[in-house]
Amino acid sequence: QVQLVESGGGLVQPGGSLRLSCAASGLTFTRYAMAWFRQAPGKEREFVAAISQRHGATLVADSLTSRFTISKDNAKKTVILQMNGLKPEDTAVYFCASSGTIITSQLRSQAGYGFWGQGTQVTVSS
Repeated sequence: QVQLVESGGGLVQPGGSLRLSCAASGLTFTRYAMAWFRQAPGKEREFVAAISQRHGATLVADSLTSRFTISKDNAKKTVILQMNGLKPEDTAVYFCASSGTIITSQLRSQAGYGFWGQGTQVTVSS
């Protein structure tokens, strides 16, 4: 079965960086779109970034484009979220998601992803 395992979360000071990884198994990685979402306490889960399955096109939430980047390593079946210039408002649980059927126009939508990881906590605080 498909499994997604996130790692790399932790406590970081404002202005710092973190690199989140999501290791995928049980799927043909190159045929799946991969994404990151996050959920802060008391808030709804929101889209962070995605990378499409067909052409590897990347998409980052408008408010995060200057600080976050998404990439993937097909050989390692891993998707990476590089987060720079972290702010306290970035504090959240970050989830990895995947879909073999999602279309590009729906990459921002949670409903399009059928597989989710357990999440990794990111806390930005001094």
